[in-house]
Amino acid sequence: MAKKYYTESVPDVEKELKTSLDAGLSDSEAKARLEKYGPNALAAKKKESMFMRFIDQFKDFMIIVLIIAAILSGVVAQEWTDAAIIMIVVILNAILGVFQEARSEAAIEALKDMATPEAHVRRNDAIITIPSTELVPGDIVLLEAGDVVPADLRLSLASSLKIEESALTGESVPVEKKVETLSGDDIALGDRVNMAYSNTNVTYGRGEGIVVSTGMHTEVGKIATMLNNADETDTPLKQNLNQLGKTLTIMILAICVIVFAVGVLKANPADRNSTLMINMFLVAVSLAVAAIPEGLPAIVTIILALGTQTMAKHKAIVRKLPAVETLGATDIICSDKTGTLTQNRMTVEKVFHDGAVHDDSDEISETNPALLSMVLANDTQIENGGNLLGDPTETALIQFTFDQSIDVEALLKKYKRVQEVPFDSERKLMSTVNEDGDKYYVAVKGAPDMLLKRITKIDINGEVKPITEEEKQAILETNKNMAKKALRVLGLAYKTVNELYDDPSTDNVEQDLIFAGLVGMIDPERGEAKDAVAEAKSAGIRTVMITGDHQTTAQASQNVWALSEKAKTSAF
Repeated sequence: MAKKYYTESVPDVEKELKTSLDAGLSDSEAKARLEKYGPNALAAKKKESMFMRFIDQFKDFMIIVLIIAAILSGVVAQEWTDAAIIMIVVILNAILGVFQEARSEAAIEALKDMATPEAHVRRNDAIITIPSTELVPGDIVLLEAGDVVPADLRLSLASSLKIEESALTGESVPVEKKVETLSGDDIALGDRVNMAYSNTNVTYGRGEGIVVSTGMHTEVGKIATMLNNADETDTPLKQNLNQLGKTLTIMILAICVIVFAVGVLKANPADRNSTLMINMFLVAVSLAVAAIPEGLPAIVTIILALGTQTMAKHKAIVRKLPAVETLGATDIICSDKTGTLTQNRMTVEKVFHDGAVHDDSDEISETNPALLSMVLANDTQIENGGNLLGDPTETALIQFTFDQSIDVEALLKKYKRVQEVPFDSERKLMSTVNEDGDKYYVAVKGAPDMLLKRITKIDINGEVKPITEEEKQAILETNKNMAKKALRVLGLAYKTVNELYDDPSTDNVEQDLIFAGLVGMIDPERGEAKDAVAEAKSAGIRTVMITGDHQTTAQASQNVWALSEKAKTSAF
C-alpha cells in the first residue's frame, strides 16, 4: 500500500527519506538510489517480437478454420492450388496486420521522444539541473511557474504556488498549494494541497519539495500500470466474425456429415467398402472447402487498412486495425468539458467599469483603473515573442490587454512594482504597490464579495466619490448576472498613497479601496466542438457532456452542445 506522505510533516518525511532540505542528497547517495529505484520514467508494456506479432495474427477463429481448410484441400482432396491460394491469403492478411501495428507504434514512440524534461534540484548544497529521469526519492526539487512537476513531491515550500492538475483530475483551475500536514486517510487526490504530482504544470508562484515517488510509483505511473495490465477486449467486428466463423463451421460440418451419411446409406450394400467411404469423405471435404469464405478475412483486413489510412490523414493514430471498426460502432460519446469541448484557457468576455458592462471588443483606455488593476496586480511572465506564462486567469487578463493594442511591458515599466501582498485562499485577494511618479499606485484584484468589504469609494469616468449601499448592491447583482453566464468574475480596485508601507499587509494595503470594476472570464468552447457534435448527432450518436461544474454552470455552458431544438445536454 502506497505511503500517504500528505499526512506526514515535512521534518518527518525529511528524516524518513534521509535527506536534507538545505543541502539535498550527495552525488554518491543519489547514484546509489538511482541503482536501487531505477530511472524516473514510465515503464512501457513489454513489447512482443515481430515473430510473435506475426503468430498472433493467426489466433483468429476464422483464420484457424481457413488453415484447416487449406490442409484438408491439399492433403486429403489433393487440391494443392486451392490450398496455396488460401494460405497466401492468410499470410498476406497477417503481414498487413503486423505492418499496420508496427507503423502505429513507431508513431507513438516518436511522440514519446519529442521532449526530455529537466529538473532543478538541490544536491551537495548547490542547485543544479539534471534530466528528470535521474531523480530519486529524497531529492529536493525546486519549482517555479512554467515547470512541469518531474516526480511526486511532498511540498516543503509553497510561495503563492499554484499547480494545474488536469492531467490527473480533469479540472483546469489550478490548485493553490500549501505545506501544512493534512489529516485523514482517504483524502481525494485533488485535495492533497501539500503534494505536487508528476506531469502536472506549475502555473503560478514557486515552491520546493521532497521527491517521495518516482517512475511507476508515481500517481501517473499507477495509471500507466493499469493501462499496461488492461485486458484486451474483442471489438464488435471481431466478435461478429468469430461468431460467424463458429456458425459457418458448425453448419458446414453438419452438412458434410449429412452428405457423407446420405452418400454411404444410399449406396448398394454391396458397394459399401473402403473405397466408397474414402470417395464420400473427399466429397464432404471438397464441399467444406468450397463453403468456407476464404476471401472474407482478406477483404475485411484491406477495408480496415484503408480506414486506418483515412484516419492517418486526419492525424489520428490507429494501433490495431479492428479499432477502426469499433469507432464506427459507437452509439454514445461521453466527453469531458474542460480541455476537450473547451480550450482549457481562460478568456475575458465582459468588463464592468464606469457603471456599465462592456464586451471584450469594446475599447478601454490604458489609464482606466480597471485595466491598470488587471495588469499590475498580476504575476504573468511575458516571454520573448509575447508568450504568456502563469496562472490561466492572470494570463487571460494580460492577453485581453494585448488585444486592446496596449503596450503591457511599457505599463509594467512605468508602474514598477515595489511591494506586494500575495494572493491566499482565505482573503481571496492580491495586491501590488507600484511606482506612480512621486506617489504609489495600489492595484488590487480578487473575489468581488471579499473586495466590496474593503471598498469605501467608487470611480466612475474618473470621478471618485463615496460608494453607496445601492451601488454595492448593483455591483453584486452585476456579479451574479455574469456568473449565470458561466463567467468567472474578479473584482478590481485601487488607491493612491504617498509613501511605501513599512510592513505591507492586508490590514493596511487592502483598506479604503476605490472600486474600479469587474471582469468576467470563461474557458471558451473549441471552434470545432459544435461541428463535431453536430456530425456525431447526424450519425445517430448520442452526445453527453461530463463536467465537475455546478449544474447551473454546466447548463450555462450548453451553447457548446445546443445545435438545434432537438439537441440535448447531459451533465454529470
